[in-house]
Amino acid sequence: MAWRYCGNQIKLWRTEAGGTREELASEANYDSEYVKSMEQGRRKPTVRLLRVADQLYGAKGKLEAGFDYLKPEPFPARTQQYMHAEAEALAIDWYEPLLIPGLLQNEQYAFALIGDSCPPLDDETVNERVEARLKRQALMIERASVAYGFMIYEAALRTGVGGKDVMKNQLNHLLALNELRNVTIQVVPEGRCNGLALMGSIVLLETPDHDRYAYSEVQTTSLLYADRAKVSELSQRHGMIQKHALTVGDSTECIRKVAEEL
Repeated sequence: MAWRYCGNQIKLWRTEAGGTREELASEANYDSEYVKSMEQGRRKPTVRLLRVADQLYGAKGKLEAGFDYLKPEPFPARTQQYMHAEAEALAIDWYEPLLIPGLLQNEQYAFALIGDSCPPLDDETVNERVEARLKRQALMIERASVAYGFMIYEAALRTGVGGKDVMKNQLNHLLALNELRNVTIQVVPEGRCNGLALMGSIVLLETPDHDRYAYSEVQTTSLLYADRAKVSELSQRHGMIQKHALTVGDSTECIRKVAEEL
């Protein structure tokens, strides 16, 4: 919608000034069909086109100012409510069956995952989302008084995301993060608790007001629950999985062993 609105504004300013699309395309050094796509919102209007149109049609900065609203969101729309809750949480407990939890991903691993999205994302959106993920991790490191507990099913250590080098670096990154006082990482060995351990991720959050939320994500669906019954159900599932997890020390040795095998 932002692309369509901004593109329509270019068209309105152009037609009111009596300009043609071909003239605008020539001034911006674009093909006229490319400009047409931007005016119709099928492509994102570029800052160059906005700047040229601004000058040609006397918009006095009004068109160029629209570029700030065209920048990609750092998080998919379906996860934004959770991101707000995560940023304010007093404690977070996170279980992942097949991927490294987002807060623990290094840059290479995050690029490999986000860059392989379907439908494909443009480079700007991929970069924005990777940067946002790394900022969340930096905040976790800074918030030393917030407790972060992670459980990872052993299969997630062996998925080969991005290739052997990426996975080896990612596993070593886990070992480094596990040294933080406010972070604990546990591995759930393969073959244990299969009924629950393979059914999807579970994230439990507690706010400074001691409200409790639960978050679950699968494929294109994600939900943040505030309903006490649902939060209790997911908390019990998380607790059952945790009963099968290795200790923090044994988990560290498990991660190190898998990294050495790569």
